Amino acid sequence: MVKDKVPASLSKDSLVDFLMDIPIFADLDGAQLKILADHMTFFEIKTGEILFREGDPGDYVCFVVEGGLDVLKEGSETGKQVVIATVAPKRSIGEMSVIDRTARSATVKARVGTSLLSLPKKSFDDLLDSHPRIGIPILKGIARLLSMNMRKTSSRLADYMLPDC
Repeated sequence: MVKDKVPASLSKDSLVDFLMDIPIFADLDGAQLKILADHMTFFEIKTGEILFREGDPGDYVCFVVEGGLDVLKEGSETGKQVVIATVAPKRSIGEMSVIDRTARSATVKARVGTSLLSLPKKSFDDLLDSHPRIGIPILKGIARLLSMNMRKTSSRLADYMLPDC
């Protein structure tokens, strides 16, 4: 996995257009997205390549440009990894890592060759310090996403726990 600045083939305008479609950034305008884009890193991973493993330190959030990722958890009884989610283009993975310093909660692997943008925690912290009008809406976007995910998980858990009739 080679991390690099955003390739020239992905112009600043097309990068801003891409970022505009990511729910976490819904409250940012074009000028703010251009500033955000300067803090992003671009990289690609091959089919089957691990982006990160459960337990790894988390210090960046990723956004899928092209391709797709599988989120895997190891079953406590079987010890086998199970796909618990798939991350499609214009979606993010690892949002909690820019909020807290806990280890990754799952393993993430490329379903197919995948292009990603990442926002390192340090860059996010710099944005919060130097551009709070950008960082705060991103924090709110992450909070909305995590809240939505928690609601979905709660519903699934409730369905799972319903007694058989």
